[in-house]
Amino acid sequence: MNEKMLGLGVSRSVIREIFEYAKLRKAEIGNDKVFDFSIGNPSVPAPESVKNELISILENTDPVSLHGYTSAQGDTSVRQAISDFIEKTYNIGKEPISSPDLIYITSGAAAALTCSLTALLNKDDEVIVLAPFFPEYRVFVERTGAKLVPVMCNNETFRPDFDKIKSAINEKTVAVIVNSPNNPTGVVYPEEDIKKLSDILSKKSKEIGHPIYIIADEPYRELVYGNTSVPYIPNFYDNTIVCYSLSKSLSLPGERIGYVSVSPRAKEAKNIYLSVCGAGRALGFVCATSMFQFMMARCLGQTSDISVYENNRNILCSALRDNGYTVVSPDGAFYLFVKALESDAKAFCEKAKEFELLLVPSDDFGCEGYVRIAYCTSEKQIRDSLPAFKKLAESYK
Repeated sequence: MNEKMLGLGVSRSVIREIFEYAKLRKAEIGNDKVFDFSIGNPSVPAPESVKNELISILENTDPVSLHGYTSAQGDTSVRQAISDFIEKTYNIGKEPISSPDLIYITSGAAAALTCSLTALLNKDDEVIVLAPFFPEYRVFVERTGAKLVPVMCNNETFRPDFDKIKSAINEKTVAVIVNSPNNPTGVVYPEEDIKKLSDILSKKSKEIGHPIYIIADEPYRELVYGNTSVPYIPNFYDNTIVCYSLSKSLSLPGERIGYVSVSPRAKEAKNIYLSVCGAGRALGFVCATSMFQFMMARCLGQTSDISVYENNRNILCSALRDNGYTVVSPDGAFYLFVKALESDAKAFCEKAKEFELLLVPSDDFGCEGYVRIAYCTSEKQIRDSLPAFKKLAESYK
């Protein structure tokens, strides 16, 4: 058997381990007594339009064709709808930033990322990730034989540190993964950061003699608060591959539906796309669930009620700060990145369990001394957990 795959099976992600522990603990003492902030599982229901469109699709589509195979890369009409939406919503220039012939529909963002990385990478290539980062990036990159190169962001703002990025780039660098809004910090990289990163990568690509691609991981694109906007990276950098999912925006994580969009402006865009198709074939990611493909085409741009997350963020941020915690202010997603009250984040999380607080230590995110709190829970859980957070802080005084 493959020893690397065995290792991944034996040792699941830290997020999943805590999530499974939460299930067991809830069965022991009751759901309302366990404050599970482990996993980014939306608590807000999908908008009514999702149900209505699914009913309409079921009632008005021939069942044989509805439940049959689509094209391996996704239904033609759905890919056209995605491309039209991207052009209408995000394009700020004249040249297209999307094409239906460069879109591959996938089983969620994980499949989109895995296909894109498999398409681009060869053994010993390098991929830069901006730390803290989603831990599964390491799994997705290293399975190709390539190397993950974490580059720590500014430790106060958690925005990119451009000097460190410049230093990390070499002739082996093939891609940079950009995740904004970010998991685990909730930070949104502003336009000035995207422009600066684009300028650096353009210059470095010329120096090393081959393009460096940005892989934009965007499952949280619509989950932003106030007047925050998320720059659409293909407008600023030609060599971009966008990986998107409806899991968070429409509260559909269990349905696993998303897509890859290769920018038509990218160097060798068609061959990159064909490599994505080849990767999908090799990995078995062909023909994503057909009914949800058709639903996606009808619900693009819609969101669940994200005001719930904003309210949760405000309650939790305020209470934690009042109790002496240092919190990174999130502009998007539904995570708080909080400084642990001791240097060992894993030990801090074990201490938190004494108060039935289930938090994720930051070590696997490529950053020590913090915890991630997923606040995509009910407001009741948020409010009920506040005394436990207070007691945890007091235990360190």
